[in-house]
Amino acid sequence: MDENYLDKIKYEKIGETEDSKERQLNWNIAFGLQAVDNLTPSKYMVDLATENIIGKKSYEIVEKEVNEYYENTDKTKVNKNEKQADEVSLKIVKILNDKAFTFHYLTLKQYHKKLFENIDIGIDEKYIGEFRDYNITKKESILNGESVQYADYSMIEETLKYDFEEEANQRYTEKTEKEKLERLCKFTAHIWQVHPFGEGNTRTTALFIQKYLNSKGFNVNNELFKDNSLYFRNALVRANYSNISKEIEEDSKYLIMFFENLLFNKNNKLDNAELKLSNKS
Repeated sequence: MDENYLDKIKYEKIGETEDSKERQLNWNIAFGLQAVDNLTPSKYMVDLATENIIGKKSYEIVEKEVNEYYENTDKTKVNKNEKQADEVSLKIVKILNDKAFTFHYLTLKQYHKKLFENIDIGIDEKYIGEFRDYNITKKESILNGESVQYADYSMIEETLKYDFEEEANQRYTEKTEKEKLERLCKFTAHIWQVHPFGEGNTRTTALFIQKYLNSKGFNVNNELFKDNSLYFRNALVRANYSNISKEIEEDSKYLIMFFENLLFNKNNKLDNAELKLSNKS
């Protein structure tokens, strides 16, 4: 072996992808994930994203121009929902482009901070990138106003530690397709149910799961998040809601349908209307 062989092997710095299809996909995912909170990016952001996709402007230039746009625009004329969608989408694209990933529950904290730092998402700034220290509930339209039971704030860290340790011990090469689906759905549903943050849980969870699946070498159809991010959230709701008095059990079939399309190119119909409980429930 050439004694200088190792000297010739160089690490490569991860830069912005030059693949226009990958850029398009990253922006599609970023914009699609805003739908879980009924947010839509501005036309200005969409136009800048298009310039990035075709290689006319780098990500850094797009980020600079968006920041300058909102800094120089009369605050009374700014659509706050569009502003949040624009700024969070930018950050999602940046994280998706970066191939680095660490499988750890603290990565959720890191992503939450990266996504929402200096952005008004309806919670105190001190909770950005930090676990909540209060309990929460949220009325869900698909549950006729009922709420999922989220984790007690005092148990957030211990619960996540347990879920991540359990997942770290999985051997996916030894599992059947069905076993892979069930396990991934269980892990995703569990960490989402913890709801460690005051706001932004679904976007943080979705981003983490995408990065995790890619790190494991799954062939992920990330296009699914472009048009079905709200279905993804509602499927998580159904996978975590039960009401014995109304004879309702947790139902993961909708989440499994989503993951079948996501990982195994199935063509399940993902219809949000089917996730809503009947008024008789």
